[in-house]
Amino acid sequence: MDALAAKTDHGPHPTEIPIQIDHRPYKAPKSGMTGAELKALAGITGDYDLWYETPGPTDDVKVRDDQPFALHPGAHFYSMPRTINPGS
Repeated sequence: MDALAAKTDHGPHPTEIPIQIDHRPYKAPKSGMTGAELKALAGITGDYDLWYETPGPTDDVKVRDDQPFALHPGAHFYSMPRTINPGS
């Protein structure tokens, strides 16, 4: 290995990203996944929405089924029923 390669080789990149969905640990296979892919990973049915829990006082973010979401290690998500019917 030459000197330039030794300086730029930072070892293998992680292939799985540790995340949590509904307080359960999962390993995401790629750094960007759609809401549908994340729900499939956790076994969540289509009649639930997935939300990204933002740290601090800001509002949580709804993860759309058809839009890629950039993942980072330790990201927390939770599911909620898509339709809530009080009193039923």
